[in-house]
Amino acid sequence: MSDIGVAEIPVDEEERPLPPPPPPVQNALLDGPILPTLLWLAWPNVIALTAGTCVVIAETSYIGRLGVEALAAMALVFPTVILTMTMSGGAMGGAVASSIARALGAGDRDRAAMLASHALLVGIGFGLVFMLGMLIFGPRLLELLGGRGNVLALAISYTQIFFGGAVIPWLMNTMSGILRGTGNMKLPSSLMLSSAICQIILGGTLALGLGPIPSFGMRGVAAGSLIAYTISISIMVWYFFFSGRARVVPKIRGLKIQWAMFIDILKVGAIACFSPLQSVLTISIFTHMLAGFGTAILAGYGIGARLEFMLTSIAFAVGIASVPMIGMAVGAGKIARARRIAWIAGLVGFASVGIFATAFAVFPDVWIAIFTDDASVRATSRQYLSTAAPMYAFLGLATAMYFSSQGAAKVLGPVLAQTARLVFIVAGGFWLLAHDATAQDFFVLTASSMALLGLLSCASVILTRWGPKRGNVKVRPALL
Repeated sequence: MSDIGVAEIPVDEEERPLPPPPPPVQNALLDGPILPTLLWLAWPNVIALTAGTCVVIAETSYIGRLGVEALAAMALVFPTVILTMTMSGGAMGGAVASSIARALGAGDRDRAAMLASHALLVGIGFGLVFMLGMLIFGPRLLELLGGRGNVLALAISYTQIFFGGAVIPWLMNTMSGILRGTGNMKLPSSLMLSSAICQIILGGTLALGLGPIPSFGMRGVAAGSLIAYTISISIMVWYFFFSGRARVVPKIRGLKIQWAMFIDILKVGAIACFSPLQSVLTISIFTHMLAGFGTAILAGYGIGARLEFMLTSIAFAVGIASVPMIGMAVGAGKIARARRIAWIAGLVGFASVGIFATAFAVFPDVWIAIFTDDASVRATSRQYLSTAAPMYAFLGLATAMYFSSQGAAKVLGPVLAQTARLVFIVAGGFWLLAHDATAQDFFVLTASSMALLGLLSCASVILTRWGPKRGNVKVRPALL
């Protein structure tokens, strides 16, 4: 039999089976395992904040070389500086990250870009308020906190420089918040690291003098910080507008002000700002009460308070990493996942801070010896750390709950927890003053207030509804 050729029968393109659609792109912040993703986002922050800790150590060290009065002056201005950094970076910066993350979680990149533009305006506005407020009322505030004589003069000299440029840290932290809202933790953390190095070099050089550069004392410490922040801002401006790699680019040309954008940011940020404000008010009132015990007690407490700031920054690193994860989950309607992220972040914050704090409570001289050789100051610091440091774990827990609530745009509960702590400190402090209490009694008071804050912050997350009140909200797929 001869071979018979078989002609191919043409097939209509419409009859051919279509290839299966590609699997959807996975967003690790929305779909990945919670703990590994949280730690992956947090580790750059931990490294950067560790560098920030080095700044705290270095500043206190070379301020200590300027004398005990300079240490006491730094203890006076420390609450206002911390207020600026925590309000711009943690409260408003976290609110900016939350709003952008929720927009991306709902699949709206254009809204995220508009939110970024309005966030920059918010940062500039708050920076101007801080600048004018502290330049006008700062000296009187420092006097009310217990500043007298040369201690007050040194504190004012620092304030004039640092708060004269208050817009700079506000703008830097706002831009960092925009980046973190997109899930980019590495760039702002890298800039924190490089900024820390610059602060140490510039602050020490300008404070103590080096070669032909004269010593500017406390003014030099403040100037070093502002110069370092300005360098970070310059790099972020390049990244946003010229690198072509930013996931969200703030809209500048042709920007039309939309009050809804301000409301989206401020409904979280304005409320969240009360938390660091109350925290600093608590520290300020406590500092004022301790000032009556003398300069050595005040300086010794200041060294211990800096350790508190250093260790709670670990919880800050974890908490700020949870904001885009929770924000995107809420934006995508995944409320159960958002709550799981919050509790895991809280556990990590509590454990990580608690382990280090307990170690410093047992071996306080490891920290204290860095800053001073004065026997009375060292004795006070040992006393404070042995009493208060074991309770720092609750501050770590409260910090994580605060940022988790920001991500969900439900921050009122943690703020009210901070209010309760403030009332506890004020009422307990006045009672102790009326009964001729010792400095140790005040240290017990502040340690108890830390536990109260942590427990109430947890209760607020349990009792607050994160999901929509009625019906199901339809959202578009989350954007990477």
